[in-house]
Amino acid sequence: MRTGPARRVLAAGLVSLVAVSGCGVQPSDAIPAGDPPSGPVAPTIAQAMKFTIYLVKDGRLRAVTRTGLRLPQADTLALLAAGPTPTEQTRGFTTEVPPGAVPFSVTVGPSGIVAVNPSTPARELSALAIAQIVCTAAAATPEGSGRVTVVGAGRGAGPRDCPG
Repeated sequence: MRTGPARRVLAAGLVSLVAVSGCGVQPSDAIPAGDPPSGPVAPTIAQAMKFTIYLVKDGRLRAVTRTGLRLPQADTLALLAAGPTPTEQTRGFTTEVPPGAVPFSVTVGPSGIVAVNPSTPARELSALAIAQIVCTAAAATPEGSGRVTVVGAGRGAGPRDCPG
């Protein structure tokens, strides 16, 4: 009669049973933790990522709200040169900002005036293109000063407020 293997299997089973039952978690009553959370609900991702650019429709400046990633001001201005999305195009939107205006550089002076420097000389931009740049830069300025100068090739237009 071979009792060795049977004893080993029984011993292994008992050791496993002791290990599982002795994990240290003990039953307890409910533990008070204070009041439940309260207050306003945080904005959703879509709400937190809305931004405004200014496009042209019927020869006039129009605010267009887009949803997406938060972009630096220079990248937001580059969207003007990229033009309207296909959906915006079907709704009649266009842009006056030429593709050659990219890249933009943006600086904020000590007085809070935003200086936008497109790659295209300022004198080569139409009045609507400058208005698009001014309004989009003002909308993207966290300080909210709204005063924008468009500078390019040594010539400036501004400081201006958004006319729209």
